[in-house]
Amino acid sequence: MTAGPTRILADFLATTRWDSMAPGLRHEAVRSFVNWLGCAVGGAPHPGTQAALRATLPLQGAPVATLLGLKRQSDLMTAALVNGVSSHVLDFDDTHASALIHPSAPILPAALALAEARGASGSALLEAFVLGVEAACRIGNAVLPSHYEIGWHITGTAGSIGAAVACGRLLGLDAQRMVWAIGLGATQPVGLREHFGSMTKSFHPGRAAQNGLLAALLAEQGFDAAEEPIAGRRGFAAILAHAFDPARMTEGLGASWEIHKNTYKPFACGLVIHPAIDACIQARALPGFDVAAVERVALSVNPIVMELTAKQTPQSGLEGKFSVYHAASVALLDGAGGEAQFGDARVLAPEVVALRQRVTASVDPALDRESCTVLLTLRDGSVLRVAVTVPLGSLGKPMSDAMMADKFTALAAPVLGEGASARLLDAAWGMAEAPDLGWLAATG
Repeated sequence: MTAGPTRILADFLATTRWDSMAPGLRHEAVRSFVNWLGCAVGGAPHPGTQAALRATLPLQGAPVATLLGLKRQSDLMTAALVNGVSSHVLDFDDTHASALIHPSAPILPAALALAEARGASGSALLEAFVLGVEAACRIGNAVLPSHYEIGWHITGTAGSIGAAVACGRLLGLDAQRMVWAIGLGATQPVGLREHFGSMTKSFHPGRAAQNGLLAALLAEQGFDAAEEPIAGRRGFAAILAHAFDPARMTEGLGASWEIHKNTYKPFACGLVIHPAIDACIQARALPGFDVAAVERVALSVNPIVMELTAKQTPQSGLEGKFSVYHAASVALLDGAGGEAQFGDARVLAPEVVALRQRVTASVDPALDRESCTVLLTLRDGSVLRVAVTVPLGSLGKPMSDAMMADKFTALAAPVLGEGASARLLDAAWGMAEAPDLGWLAATG
């Protein structure tokens, strides 16, 4: 009998080792981890993270895994949930360029908790993470675009599978048990796009992390699942998507790696409005620019921008992250798009509200997702124009390691202090050589 795509993928995932991965691949895994860790620590004080912590206190078991930035440990499942929420609640985490998945937020909270509890090395965690990303993004690509268009938040749905694979690797699952882990992850899809702009968006990767962790633990104990849980007649793809390309699950395995398509955000909001922020920041450097003289701001954007970020009057920081109008306004006023620009206070600031009311956005189907044109009409009638086709943070203009380090410090230092933040960053960059994850104590 010919093996199906899930079995082929599982064979690869169960047998590929860290020492066979190229140096560039390994470094990208570390970059992803550094970015995620900064987001998780930076998101620890957020009301969403704090609410998740309070809600789970009565459920917590033996303290074996670190709650990042929260000065405490908890059980595996709580750590997976809370760290998943904190790493995504700022909407500052990574994004896969084609699969639209935020891969680290569901995968690393589950894998990190398990690795810490089981005494795994840094390289073992990174190996598991790379392979979890491979599974989640390959399956995500195979069901796009219809899966996302239906309304599923793919970070939660495919993320559960990625977390299951990563945890399965840490547990040493063979190919058969890896199929079961994938199946158990696939049967627990979580995440509706209707919740974008609320705390529940960050619950999606947190819950996906829990689902994937449980899936791997069940598979380890021989808890079986369907042999073709993704491509089966009533499987993940058939139920959650209108179209499916199974070849995308397996083509080029080992020759191309999905983590190389991971991108990192320079701005703390939905990725689709990064081109608008980039363009508005560039506009500030044009001769004649004066934000006080801006009469009108006209944005031309890809259709998905208006589908996801058309909130004209956001009332909270989380809503502001899904408002292209707010993003353009703070970029013009502040020359930045960091977490401060997407806090509750900045969203409601009078000068921001006033400028936001003068921003319009129109769809240009000819523009791709990384493109945006901004026209600023000044009070004297003159017009300034900026067009962005390769925004900062994209694959064509990636953030450097130095930029990643600066981002980490900006997020972590206010929570941990400058010294602890610097020590944690050094440990994260060098984690591939670490025999265990004891250095996570620096987040407490």
